[in-house]
Amino acid sequence: MYRSPIKHCKNCGSAVIYRVPDDGDTKERAVCPTCATIHYENPLNVVGTVPHWGDRVLLCKRNIEPRWGKWTLPAGFMELHETTSQGAARETDEEAGAQFEMESLFSMLNVERVGQVHLFYRARLLSDQFKPGHETIEARLFTEAEIPWDEIAFKTVKTTLECYFADRRKGSYSIHVLDIT
Repeated sequence: MYRSPIKHCKNCGSAVIYRVPDDGDTKERAVCPTCATIHYENPLNVVGTVPHWGDRVLLCKRNIEPRWGKWTLPAGFMELHETTSQGAARETDEEAGAQFEMESLFSMLNVERVGQVHLFYRARLLSDQFKPGHETIEARLFTEAEIPWDEIAFKTVKTTLECYFADRRKGSYSIHVLDIT
């Protein structure tokens, strides 16, 4: 399990049991024996950006766990009632306080072992001035050579940065779909 298992029905409060539902499903689910509600558990979406200014990208030094003090791209969990690009923009504003223009989807990384999908958009910075939020110790621009590669918080971020700089050297950007193990 990626998260704590469901223990009680969200509809009636009864204890659930894990079994294959009688509706033709093939996966074990949390099923309420009282009201027959089937509770589905789905992956979480993490959304963020690769903010760029010339030959540099913006990284944020984390002021929260996990990975406190490590560098990351501005990103976080998508909220209800927002699109992936809206969530990525919100996270970039909250974590970096950056002024930017959203660009196209850049990478989608499946992280099956933790039940997450990470989506990063390119974002063209409109200024090199930042006002980081409380989740960020410092927001700073880095060239590829300056990036503290051993201090990157997450494999999805490192992989996205590697793809970004490889595409930059080629002079064209693609969408990268990868599985992270």
